[in-house]
Amino acid sequence: MSDKPAIYGGKPVCEHLLPLAGAAVDDNDIQAVTEVLRGGRLGCGETVQRFERAVAEYVGARYAVALSSGAAGLHVALMSAAVGHEEEVITSPLTHPATANCILYQGGIHTFADINSATFNINPGAVASKISSRTEALIPVHFAGNPCDLDALHKLARDNNLIVIEDAAHALGGEYDGKKIGALSDLTVFSFSDPQHCYTGEGGVVTTNSEELYEWMMIFRENGLVSNPRKLTRNEGPWRVEMQDRGYNYRMTEMQAALGIAQLARAEEFIERRTAIAEMYNQVLAGHPAVLLPEQNPRGRSTWHYFLLALRLEHIKASRSDIFHALRAENVEVGVHYLPVFLHPYYLWIGHPDVCTLEGSLCPRAEELYQCLLTLPLYPAMTDRDVQDVITAVIRVLNYYML
Repeated sequence: MSDKPAIYGGKPVCEHLLPLAGAAVDDNDIQAVTEVLRGGRLGCGETVQRFERAVAEYVGARYAVALSSGAAGLHVALMSAAVGHEEEVITSPLTHPATANCILYQGGIHTFADINSATFNINPGAVASKISSRTEALIPVHFAGNPCDLDALHKLARDNNLIVIEDAAHALGGEYDGKKIGALSDLTVFSFSDPQHCYTGEGGVVTTNSEELYEWMMIFRENGLVSNPRKLTRNEGPWRVEMQDRGYNYRMTEMQAALGIAQLARAEEFIERRTAIAEMYNQVLAGHPAVLLPEQNPRGRSTWHYFLLALRLEHIKASRSDIFHALRAENVEVGVHYLPVFLHPYYLWIGHPDVCTLEGSLCPRAEELYQCLLTLPLYPAMTDRDVQDVITAVIRVLNYYML
């Protein structure tokens, strides 16, 4: 094959487009959903309860609440923690906007702490510098499935009486100090939406060891309604249902839960395959002078939700955009995760002084990293040949542009 990139007339490495992500759905998954459809009960019911128990058991938590999405999970977690108007929550800027949106839903104040340039995760030192008398909670993000420094964050939380809500959307099955993520903090939020490695179409789960937090989440998920006779303000009969707080319809369907149960049974298989793919990438790309790869937490087990690389633009005569389009021309779909949350137009428009700065950079390391980030395809259905094709395309493009 010619060394000339496809964007300049060479033959593309991949004959057909290799997607960035893909769900691994098999016949067992389809059968599980079909059985629920034939059973007649489609709304939130016994299958959802079985899914909740399965997730709780998998991560080692006492309780799990299944919801319509990971975003709903973040919102319900923050509601159950009683974080509200004018109260401050610190989180990472390098994440999906849903991580910070839940703070807005509660009328709270979002404050972003910068990242560690080596790991791409939130920097506990930056978090410490942002804590104020109004701070009530921390939402650390296990970015791309790489566990963040929970020990340091938990110490900050203890010292300042803060609640910790882990955004583990990327980290189902991840570990910290040999323990599964999901029972280590006050609340942990998982996503089962596309393109997570365990999949329910759309969906989320929040885990906790606190019975009180669990019971509040169940109320908030169910439109604020209570039907348990022991908790009614007035028990006039089995028909009575009371709205005792403001809630939302965040319920998961039986079909989603059935798919989730089937997928969760393969969670370890999915992580093993993702890890094997990441190792193949690392073996070749870790030593390339034009690439910087994130350091993995030595005390953690990553789920390798994404394979991220940062371009060392000082070593190539091209921009991130050039590399992006050149890889697309090789029929390799790549992405960029993520635009720092505070740079989204809405966050600029709302004009909070911690968000819409007039001078300087709010989180300079996150902003600098964003300018050179790329995400490569990584999902269990990829073959070894697919992985080698991606590596070939990346090396081909980078070497062409090397100074």
